[in-house]
Amino acid sequence: MSQLQLKINPKVAEVFDNYPDGYQEKLRTLRQLVLTTAEALPEVKVLEETLKWGEPSYLAKKGSTIRMDWKKKKPDQYALYFKCTSKLVETFRAIYGDTFTYENNRALLFKLEDDLPVAALKHCISMALNYHNLKHLPLLGAEMKLI
Repeated sequence: MSQLQLKINPKVAEVFDNYPDGYQEKLRTLRQLVLTTAEALPEVKVLEETLKWGEPSYLAKKGSTIRMDWKKKKPDQYALYFKCTSKLVETFRAIYGDTFTYENNRALLFKLEDDLPVAALKHCISMALNYHNLKHLPLLGAEMKLI
């Protein structure tokens, strides 16, 4: 396991505290998945937790930004967002198919009642945290899921 240095912006906790009941727990679970995945990656030395567009966001030096949020305009879902110009979501779709619900090339969507596919999510998060080391590889270095 790496010696991860976590840089925390205290304003992020306020955002989590202001999510509706039920969604607070789900979004905190996503946060914990990001943190534990980063901690398990030896190439991730520093993870910054900050706010981008008012949303909890996670940045690693060789990674692509990961954001998460619940939005009033779509109150029945929450999401994990990725840079839309990256190959991340298209790769997740190629590998995991209907394991996830996708929003174009920018997000993985979840409903409150959904059970999170933890292993698949950790894999997706690890690809995002290592994106600039992987972007030149087919499927970002991952194997295609056999269906």
